[in-house]
Amino acid sequence: MYWQYLHGTPRYFKQRQGTCPKTLLRQQAELEKRAAELERKEQELRDRNTALGKENNWPPLPKFFPIKPCFYQDFNEEIPVEYQRVCKMMYYLWMFVWFVTLFLNLLACLVYFTVSTQNGVDFGLSILWFILFTPVAFLCWYRPVYKAFKSDSSFSFFFFFFIFSFQVIVYIIQSVGIPGWGNSGWITAISVLKTSIAVSVFMMVVAGFFSGNAVLSIILLKMVHSMYRHTGASFQKAQEEFSQGVVTNRTFQSAATTAASSAAQGAFQ
Repeated sequence: MYWQYLHGTPRYFKQRQGTCPKTLLRQQAELEKRAAELERKEQELRDRNTALGKENNWPPLPKFFPIKPCFYQDFNEEIPVEYQRVCKMMYYLWMFVWFVTLFLNLLACLVYFTVSTQNGVDFGLSILWFILFTPVAFLCWYRPVYKAFKSDSSFSFFFFFFIFSFQVIVYIIQSVGIPGWGNSGWITAISVLKTSIAVSVFMMVVAGFFSGNAVLSIILLKMVHSMYRHTGASFQKAQEEFSQGVVTNRTFQSAATTAASSAAQGAFQ
């Protein structure tokens, strides 16, 4: 009967001629409010069910392995179609180029150490760079850009640009190959040419990998920046997201509550 009134059905007017219009408007507002509340609860239920169904799948480890995956990653499900290609390229840059290059650099420095025992520092640092840079690069610039494409987060975009810019500088330094820095770059590779041609050639290959990393990183950085400009992200939004994240963070809330309680007790004492 109520919807007949909304659509202006004559039959309804004949049956409800004595009804007050204000009462009908109030009933309409109540129904719309209930419908919105019901839709909100249904959406929360769907989100909860979806979240429960998403088990971490990265890194892909065997089920019997004692360490379980730490992240959930699905390009087709979480990344919009227009960003999937670039996001996958960033992933391949980290996995195939960055990881493989650091491993080859470790081997090159090991071989360099066998022909020149006084250069053990390079071999030691190459192990440190392999152990340190591989997870740090994943957490500090790949995951932020993945989250940025996933949720259109301005803060994640700016965090990625800030960290990845330093990453490009690191690539350039590694390709140069300053002696004693643990990098099999061009300077180190050329200096070994008189000692061992085979070792020098191997180190030059690694230097070429570092140089390729630097070029690919600059290209991808420009591609991500171009897409960022079309997402509507801005520095102001990044500040708002950061502020909201800090305010809603449970650790920050607990610290703020503790500080306020301490201050109040001190004032009364």
